[in-house]
Amino acid sequence: MNWIAVTLLSAVVLGCCELFIKHAVRENAVLPVLVSLTLYNAGVWAALLAWHAFAPSTVPTMLILEKITVAQHLEIAVKSGLVGASWICSYLAVKHLPVTLASPMRATSPIWTLLGALVLLHEKPAAIKLGGAILTVVGVFGLSWAGRWEGINFRRDRWVGLMFLSTILSASSVLYDKHLFAEAKFEPSTVQAWFYFYLAAIFLVVGAVWRFGVRDRAVFRWRWSIPLISVSLLLADFIYFHVLRDPEALIVLVAALRRVSTLVAFIGGWWFFGEVNIRRKLPAVVTMLAGIALMALG
Repeated sequence: MNWIAVTLLSAVVLGCCELFIKHAVRENAVLPVLVSLTLYNAGVWAALLAWHAFAPSTVPTMLILEKITVAQHLEIAVKSGLVGASWICSYLAVKHLPVTLASPMRATSPIWTLLGALVLLHEKPAAIKLGGAILTVVGVFGLSWAGRWEGINFRRDRWVGLMFLSTILSASSVLYDKHLFAEAKFEPSTVQAWFYFYLAAIFLVVGAVWRFGVRDRAVFRWRWSIPLISVSLLLADFIYFHVLRDPEALIVLVAALRRVSTLVAFIGGWWFFGEVNIRRKLPAVVTMLAGIALMALG
């Protein structure tokens, strides 16, 4: 199976994850959800560390964690910080926005990845890529028009602003991933394990501030979808990190193909959550996906 097919598999799992997130945070406190799922994920990798300590010869090669220096730990901690900030913004936005709007907005990340690749990696995209970026922006404006039917003003709504901020942070993380795997030569399992350890530490601190420092905080209810977020994230990230290890994988193309998750989340938002104005949103979503496809083909 080539890296494009594997990336698409990761996108499908990621789309399911977005639906689990919507179910988990809807009318629920966001930060405890984030604390719970990161602790689940860190617990999985802690169990694998224990396995490696007691029976190293039985651990599959792809799950072995390499020994890294303090400086390398700091590099992974930076990724945890980027993703942690992105998740806080994203989960708050998903709580207050329809998933049929939130997921397509997050799908604009290839535009920011493209800009970052131009500036930081000095990549030279073909004209078709730039055309795809313009088409994606047109789709965003179409989505903005559709959102007005639900009383959502893209210019003034703070949840829309948080979603776009999350998208920019996510695109920064994608570019940073390319550094970790293509330049720093980290093993995927090493990055994923320590990434979740540091992320859990970050959210434990943030969660403690929320628990003891916020008076009018929302009520938290545990839901079955929370561990499913954990499982789907672990699987999607594991697949994604291995794709980035492939020297033939292009970072802009990988970022674009992962946005197929938008279609999965869009259909799920209509099917499972009964979200409205689907006919008004669908042309904008199709336009965005067409733009993303052009960016991939270029």
